[in-house]
Amino acid sequence: MWRMSPVRAALLDAAYDAAVGPGWAAARMADVAAVAGVSRQTLYAEFRTKDGLAQALALREAARFVDGAEAVLTGHEGTPSEAVGATVEWTLRIAREDPLLKAVLTDDGAEGLLPFLTTRSDALLRAVTERHVTYLSSHWPDLPVDDIEFVADTLVRLTVSHIVTPAGPADVTARSIARLVDRLLPGGQPA
Repeated sequence: MWRMSPVRAALLDAAYDAAVGPGWAAARMADVAAVAGVSRQTLYAEFRTKDGLAQALALREAARFVDGAEAVLTGHEGTPSEAVGATVEWTLRIAREDPLLKAVLTDDGAEGLLPFLTTRSDALLRAVTERHVTYLSSHWPDLPVDDIEFVADTLVRLTVSHIVTPAGPADVTARSIARLVDRLLPGGQPA
């Protein structure tokens, strides 16, 4: 995960607590700043708007998920589909228990965080897709980059879709997505 200043980390921690606690719609910037121990001006200088803070929170949490998914793969990469299956299953299992995701998915207010996972998720999807492209390209350099980019984008979108609206058990969904990757990236051998 990338490094961030202690102030930024404290603000994101306070934003996380606000989202998990009373809900994002009820969260006030002044309260987030106070919990983080900084002025409201510092908060606005760092994120500019409440939406900017929400976007940064979504990106940090997505990076945490990707870091965890990559840790699951250490020593278990196998084929691209096996790697994808392992990471998707881990992600779906963790997502179902994650307090922030539970808060996001149950906060149906117009000012909630759900749009940052759905209709306003461009930055999040791009960041997570880039991490997957880097991982897949470094472990299976024989695969065409265009194919890897398409597969990474597809698997990220499918995984987010299954986080938002689960279709079944995590292991079953992960196996289905892994089979799709086998069809899209045949013959990937570990580096």
